[in-house]
Amino acid sequence: MTTKTAAPYALSAPFTLCALLACTPAFAQTTPAASTPSSALTLYGVVDLGVRQASGLSAANAPAPGSSRSLGSGIHTTSRWGVRGTEDLGGGLRALFNLESGLNADTGAPANSSKYFDRASWVGLQGGWGTVALGRQTTTLADAISPVDPLAMRFASFNPNIGVTALSQHGLGIEYGSAGANSGSYRLDNSIKYTGRFGGFTARAMLGLGEVASQTSPLSSRGVGLAYADGGFTVSGAVQNFKDANLRSLDGATLGAAYQWGTVRLAANAGRSKAQTGAATHTEQRVLSAGATWAALPLLDLTATYYKVDRERTGSADDGYGRMVAFAEYKLSRRTRVYAELDHTRWRNGFQGAANKRTASGVSAGVMHSF
Repeated sequence: MTTKTAAPYALSAPFTLCALLACTPAFAQTTPAASTPSSALTLYGVVDLGVRQASGLSAANAPAPGSSRSLGSGIHTTSRWGVRGTEDLGGGLRALFNLESGLNADTGAPANSSKYFDRASWVGLQGGWGTVALGRQTTTLADAISPVDPLAMRFASFNPNIGVTALSQHGLGIEYGSAGANSGSYRLDNSIKYTGRFGGFTARAMLGLGEVASQTSPLSSRGVGLAYADGGFTVSGAVQNFKDANLRSLDGATLGAAYQWGTVRLAANAGRSKAQTGAATHTEQRVLSAGATWAALPLLDLTATYYKVDRERTGSADDGYGRMVAFAEYKLSRRTRVYAELDHTRWRNGFQGAANKRTASGVSAGVMHSF
């Protein structure tokens, strides 16, 4: 399909979907299946904007020689909107789907211009045996890190557990798995994922289909994950392998734990990835993280975290960085929160590049509303 053919549809599709959703209540009154109490359709989302001042970082939080001031989207929680639905098929079986799109709330532009629903696009079936979902969805690494990240998955573009451990920003310049991008492998197209919950255990298995013509292995992926939660204690881990178009491998693993102790939540995690980047070259990255969140008041949470990132590359000196991030969050209501954030990064062995500052720091303040 050429660009000229796709453009009109690219402009109209989101508006068409919104129009259909807006008409849903009236449609439900005249359609027996839609009026069934066990069927549901939900429009949801998050709008998060904050003002940020940084030294040694660009507005996109990359190492920089100077300072920046920006209005940033997704400092607390990634701005996005989506629609999800379920239908009771009887006999304990349910059909479900999820479509979700990231957005840059500061400009109104989609976060990913090449995909309408870059964050989720899947349909599945659910029963007493678990859930099977097919489409674009998060990997087992991303699912495993979510309940044990010390920063509680805040500040996605700056959080090393999201970027490095869960491979949202692996920085390798190669597409591993059917990610649809050469910058990260946090989500995969054309994937099949099973999730089963048995008592306190949650088991996951994922198969990513590369869909390379006449071949089965290029851009494919396989992963498994296991988590256990009991009371205030959670432990979660996963491993996943990704292939590129030339059958080079990227192997990722993560293991972490969290514990809720009264008004304090403690969390720690270790992540590792090793990628073949050439015939005789590799890049290995490791992340150690720890942090605590204290509910200082019923409406006020204070979080302090530390991340240590190490990188080894064939033919280059080992490098990395240490990053401290602190968050204060005040709940104005169940859906609206204001927040303030402080961070400091110390680069090691020139990780930031010769022209950039050896340390970086930033301060942010903003508001997040969910619907």
